Amino acid sequence: MLSQIPKPVSFSQTPPIAIPILNTLTIRFATPKYLLSLLSLPVSRHRHPLAMASRPDLPDPVVSLPPNDFELDRFAEVASKVADASGEVIRKHFRHKFDILDKEDSSPVTIADQTAEGAMVSIISENLPSHAIYGEENGWRCNEKFTDYVWVLDPIDGTKSFITGKPVFGTLIALLHRGKPILGIIDQPVLRERWVGISGRKTTLNGQVVSTRACANLAQAYLYTTSPHLFSAKAEEAFIRVRNKVKVPLYGCDCYAYALLASGFVDLVVESGLKPYDFLSLIPVIEGAGGVITDWKGHRLFGMLLQIQRQQVLM
Repeated sequence: MLSQIPKPVSFSQTPPIAIPILNTLTIRFATPKYLLSLLSLPVSRHRHPLAMASRPDLPDPVVSLPPNDFELDRFAEVASKVADASGEVIRKHFRHKFDILDKEDSSPVTIADQTAEGAMVSIISENLPSHAIYGEENGWRCNEKFTDYVWVLDPIDGTKSFITGKPVFGTLIALLHRGKPILGIIDQPVLRERWVGISGRKTTLNGQVVSTRACANLAQAYLYTTSPHLFSAKAEEAFIRVRNKVKVPLYGCDCYAYALLASGFVDLVVESGLKPYDFLSLIPVIEGAGGVITDWKGHRLFGMLLQIQRQQVLM
């Protein structure tokens, strides 16, 4: 048993630049007709979400073309290496004894979380040093005054499942270009299952194309959520209304539920209060599998604007 968790990679817990104060706006994943997932999206206290800001609201606009197919292939290759590196660390610790610490928000963290994120960051920094990185455990890393690309990492989404030996946790990897998620990975390292979503392409599971399934009747739908106890106030009321209409409500699957949704095994995933590293990677995976992401009013989710430019961060 390890006596203590090693010190985290020497990142600042917060970006080295000012961030607007955020509120939350609940959004949902949905098929073209039905709800797939509830979660939260940060918005600013200005007149509109910064992700929806018009061009004059952005600091010193710089024209940046979206990545071409060659670049997307390169990014996907690096992302695969990142997932491999994380998986090697996680498998060594899964169902072994280790110390567990509580973070400031009372959520648990283990040596596996921190060591895996360090391995992930090393791969990105070595291959794409101009890209910024935001990790759940160690915050921001950016070597440039300006970058269009931000990697968002969650080495173990579902740490409680990991701690209790249940392989429904996963490694989440997202790459954003000027705030838009263009690549997402859900990796289950114990089962060795990897869902990859890339902008403009179909989602794959271990190289094979997958898709969501049609469910024209909510009364026939299978629903997943991590725990009904995680909802509060209006979110709980909304969840109960949906839960009471589905055929089968199921619990305790963490990010793996979204992977099952992308593969067409379940119809809805309902969550609330997720952080950026919890859901940004899911967007390309679900969209590439045929799902649609909207807010509660049916407005399409454009993603979060995570752009670092001349010592400012827009979120």
